[in-house]
Amino acid sequence: MRRIGIFYHPLKESACDLAREVTEFLREKGLAVWLCSAWDWERACQQVDGTDLVLTIGGDGTILRAAQAVMPKAVPITGINLGRLGFMTELSVDETLQKLPLILDGKGTIDERAILEAELKTSDGKDPKRFYALNDVVLARGGTARLVNIDASVDGVPLTTFRADGVVVATATGCTGYALAAGGPVLHPQSRDFVLVPILPHLSYAFPMVLPSASVSKLALGTPNPGILSIDGHINIDLACGDTVTVKPSTNTARFLRIHNTSFYESLEQRLKGKQTADARRES
Repeated sequence: MRRIGIFYHPLKESACDLAREVTEFLREKGLAVWLCSAWDWERACQQVDGTDLVLTIGGDGTILRAAQAVMPKAVPITGINLGRLGFMTELSVDETLQKLPLILDGKGTIDERAILEAELKTSDGKDPKRFYALNDVVLARGGTARLVNIDASVDGVPLTTFRADGVVVATATGCTGYALAAGGPVLHPQSRDFVLVPILPHLSYAFPMVLPSASVSKLALGTPNPGILSIDGHINIDLACGDTVTVKPSTNTARFLRIHNTSFYESLEQRLKGKQTADARRES
């Protein structure tokens, strides 16, 4: 490795401090390093070319912002966890400087994850916009607390009209996030399938679906109420009646560089228990 990028959470002092420490550590080893606030991921897009590894310092949200800068390029990501759950992160703060030399020496393994490609077509006839999502694509109601109608089809066949707060289309990586909170299933992260989950449906189709990796889903906003398209929770675009979003698995993948061999099922239990413990603390 010759060039490494570092994304850090700018609102956490510990993340900023660790970013400086890791930068000094890497430069002492003769590596070129660039730093970027996770809030400024669009600027980082210009620095990704020629980068061998991206380190993120924060939580899963920091990883999602880094992924937006990297996708659809194949630059691997390794996350250092300063967040609460850290489903996608790999290293704890305490082990970072100990494990980094192993990663730099090529001891890690690549964990490839499916990503989604979403195309937005607006009713005003403007050119379509394309986005990539590591976690999820969400079509939901806008600022008013009113349900929206979302006409859904799969592989060109009408499925239903959701009357709901919205619909989540999530990858196996993202199924433990918003989709899980909305009642969706958990998929193994290596699965190429994806899930379609309605958000608080009212008197309409209420069941989450697992769609095979070759499927194409289309969602159209069918009410005059304003809507919003959210990509990984960080790219948010206002929608109007008649706007459509077509979602399909991308031919590209996101790549994570791992150093641990923790079982997904073991880590899932630990992290969900951690979430329950954190929730209990907030309630007490």
